[in-house]
Amino acid sequence: MQLKPLQDRIVAKKEQPEKTTKSGILLGVAEEAPAYAVVESVGPDVKTVKPGDKIITKNYSSTDVKLGDTDYIIVKEEDVLATL
Repeated sequence: MQLKPLQDRIVAKKEQPEKTTKSGILLGVAEEAPAYAVVESVGPDVKTVKPGDKIITKNYSSTDVKLGDTDYIIVKEEDVLATL
């Protein structure tokens, strides 16, 4: 099943935050930490991001969807904070 976003929505695959640094130090996870995701598809009204972009969004501004073993988010374009 393929998710097809409408209007100014973006479908992105969630990425889990790093739990350790390269040197092995354990990192804590902040409750209000931003969410990282890779854009899978965009709606017809989206102008600033494209599939394949890595984005940062506010944690509570998206809708979580699970298809199979993959976690996706659906977010409005205006709730994307930055691209990497």
